Formats: sequence, C-alpha cells, structure tokens
Amino acid sequence: MNGLAKTIRMKLYNTLTRKKEEFRPIKKGKASLYSCGPTVYWFAHIGNLRAYLFADVLRRTLEYSDVKTKFVMNITDVGHLTDDADAGEDKMLVAMRREGKSAYDIADFYTQAFYRDLERMNIAFPKKFVKATDHIKEQIKMIQQIEKNGFAYRTSDGIYFDTSKLHAYGRLSGQKAEEKKAGARVEMGEKKHPTDFALWKFSPSGRGRGKREMEWDSPWGVGFPGWHIECSAMSIKYLGVPFDIHTGGVDHIAVHHENELAQTEAAEGKLQANVWMHSEFLTVDGGKMSKSLGNLYTLDDLMKPRGAGSGSAGKGYDPLAFRYLVLGAHYRSKLNFTFEALDAAQNALTKLRETVALVWQLVDDAAFSTAAKGKTLLKFDEVLGLGLKDYVAKPLQVPKTVMKLVLEREVARKTKQWAESDRLRDTIAAKGFVVEDTAHGPNVREKR
Repeated sequence: MNGLAKTIRMKLYNTLTRKKEEFRPIKKGKASLYSCGPTVYWFAHIGNLRAYLFADVLRRTLEYSDVKTKFVMNITDVGHLTDDADAGEDKMLVAMRREGKSAYDIADFYTQAFYRDLERMNIAFPKKFVKATDHIKEQIKMIQQIEKNGFAYRTSDGIYFDTSKLHAYGRLSGQKAEEKKAGARVEMGEKKHPTDFALWKFSPSGRGRGKREMEWDSPWGVGFPGWHIECSAMSIKYLGVPFDIHTGGVDHIAVHHENELAQTEAAEGKLQANVWMHSEFLTVDGGKMSKSLGNLYTLDDLMKPRGAGSGSAGKGYDPLAFRYLVLGAHYRSKLNFTFEALDAAQNALTKLRETVALVWQLVDDAAFSTAAKGKTLLKFDEVLGLGLKDYVAKPLQVPKTVMKLVLEREVARKTKQWAESDRLRDTIAAKGFVVEDTAHGPNVREKR
C-alpha cells in the first residue's frame, strides 16, 4: 500500500454512544476485535452469516487502511438454555435427542460445518477461534471476582448477577432497568429482578452428573456456565480490557451484549470494549425468517442443484453470490432476502468475474484505461472479498509487433476509419491473434 492509506480517518457507529465516532485504536496502528460466533448445535443460517460477513468486511477495511487487526471469535460449544431468561431446555440436549449423538460430537460436527461456510463465503478466519469448553476455569475465575465485588447472589438453581447493583446497567440498549423490567416476560423463580441473569447453573436437582453430559465442578457445585460469561472471560484473556471493537447482530444488544458489558464492568471496573457495532436483521420475502415458516435457509440450501430438495430453496447458487447480495446493503439496514434478488446478484457477480478476466489481459499496457480499472477492481476486492483474483486471466504473451497493430487499429476505430480497422484486424489474425471489441476495450487472444 502507498502512504496515502495511512492518512485515512475512519468513523464508526458506536452502539454504546449511539453516534458515529472517529476510530482511535488503543494501540496506534493496531485494532483488537471480538465477534460473537455460533452456538454449534445446528447449522448457521444465512441471517447469521450476514453478521459474520459484516465483521469480515470491517476487519478487511481496517487492514486495507494499514491497521493491523487481532481478531478473536468465540465458538459456543457448551449447552445453554433455549431461553434468554435462563429457562427452557438446553440447546445441546435438544440436539442430542434429535441426532442421537453425544454433545461433544454434535459440537464438533457443527463447528466444522461453520468453518466450511466461512470458507465458502470467503470470510477470512479470525486470528483465533476460542471455544467455551476450553475456558471453564477462566469463566469460574471471573464469576468468583464478580461475586467478591458484590454483584452476585446464590439461588437453589445457580449463581445470578444482580443487575440492580450496577448503576449503568442498560446503557448499551438505551433502556433503563425499570423499562427492561416492564417489558420482560420471564419466570422470576428465585431471581431478585427480572433482568438478573445466570452466571453459573447447577445441574438439575443438584444430584450429580446423571442428567447432563456437559458439566463441571465449581466452588458452588457441579454445573455449567451461563451463556454470557464465556464472551466476557475469553475476550479479556485474549484481547485485554478494554479492547477496541466488539461486533455481533442487533439481536445481541438488549440481552447478551448488555450482560457481557455488565459482567466485565462488575469484575474489572472497566468497559469491556470501546466500540460496539451491530449488523441488522436479514428478512425473507419481507418477513421474519424461522423454521416454522419454512424459510430459514442455510448456505447448503442455496447451493443445492436446481430442482433438488423441496420448496424454493435448492437454486444451485454460488455462495459468493449471497456475499455480493449482502454487500449491496448497509450493515445497519435491514436486508430483505428473495431468490429474485439472489438471481440478480448471481448475474452481476458473473459479469464482474468476466470483466476482471478480460481487463487484466491489458494490465501491462498503459495505453488502455481498462488496465487501471482492472487494478482498481482487484484493490477494491481486498475489502469486498468476492475472490475476483481467482478469475483473473493469465497474462497473454502478445508480441510487441502485434500490440502495435492493436493500438493502431484502436485509433482507426475511434476516428471511424473502418476500412483501415478491418485491414489491421486481418493483419493481426494472420499473425495468429484475434482482437475482439468490447465495452471495456479490445480483447486480444490467441487464434484457436
């Protein structure tokens, strides 16, 4: 990169302050990023992938601006309750019944499926994936610190965070505690307040290890961590506190990220991250995406050969066509997914690939403006991530004498000397080359 990139000033919208701010990394020229990854009891759907793509474009933009990134993403491979209110069934137990596999086998299978989806979407892997099951000790240690600082209490089913003790609780979502309580529809049980949440849950009935496969010993008894604690503990371990940027989907703002922020402040007395960024929802045909509606699509659904499967999925699309579609909307705007829109994205991507293959043949010839366009297109793709360099045609070794004739013919065409243009085309053909006129300039290839 040239020196110009180093002068770029970047503004980011910070959910925490609800305004755009000039990005000033904690360490000059470096940025620490943490992104909430998948809960690996099922495939990631295309709405999830939009959030991961947003984080990828953010990282690419920083790198393009000569800001080196340290990017960490968690893998939630611990079973958690299906309800944000610490109620319902364990997601991993549901998957175990569905598939007849162990919790660890399920977690590994869907983790590998997630990695495969990232590769298909050309989403660069973070510097480090961190798994919740590998960091139980760190989570226990953080809960102990929260407890020591007076922000936790014990019930018969677990250790809970007391949200009333943290004055700033609710600032990420912009909701005051009383507003959250008024809108909360949760079973209170022994919780002191509706917004309180589990830090550690005891195994059912406290009777040891019979009912759960994923459980661990702790100072409070056998159990498993609450959903939110893993991200607080692991982000501190790998990025410190505070770090620069935390990303995720908008669905995480009111509960998961609000609780992460609270835990870290209660344990460390500091903000978890300086900038919080969130991507909007993906809708389908103007409505909500859900399994019950039959419109919850995975990348595999989009990639199925035409006519395969059932419903309107199974279109045989290139995964990067979906990437192209997502890039067409601002990350903070809702994006409506339709197969008509995906068709258009597929066609546009195909044309773009054809264009970059064509113009690159002229990249070494300064006489053609398309050469500069080709270089610019590939430079843009460092951020867009459409993999256009894979479609660059290998440079054709065209003799200087032939290129001289091509240039002369282009001058003849522009001055409307059609007879001379035809003569030069025939002379070029006699030397074993074909010149084709395109909207991007002349394309020279060997005569077949």
